[in-house]
Amino acid sequence: MRILLVEDETLIAMLLTELLEGLGHRVGEIESTQSGAVRAAARERPDLMIIDAHLREGSGVAAVQEILRGGFVPHIFISGDPLRDRVLHRSAIVMEKPFDDTDLLAAIDRAMAAG
Repeated sequence: MRILLVEDETLIAMLLTELLEGLGHRVGEIESTQSGAVRAAARERPDLMIIDAHLREGSGVAAVQEILRGGFVPHIFISGDPLRDRVLHRSAIVMEKPFDDTDLLAAIDRAMAAG
């Protein structure tokens, strides 16, 4: 799968990229801002998006809301804070940090099934 990764913590982005590529997926661009995520989704047309909900510049939640206006893309939100109070697409998968490889694999399966 082509995966768009949106994460503003460099170390986490590197670890996720290594894990995803080790599973045979292709991580295209790694974005760290809301506007960058929206532009990258339009360019790359990813099969899956893994997005940090809380970005230093903008919001991962707002980025996904904008991206989904152009059509559904399976997505997983990752966050260090609970997202219960956020407006999320009904099929959004949410993983709270910290998580392990097994959690990520299960989330990918659930996100793709929702798509």
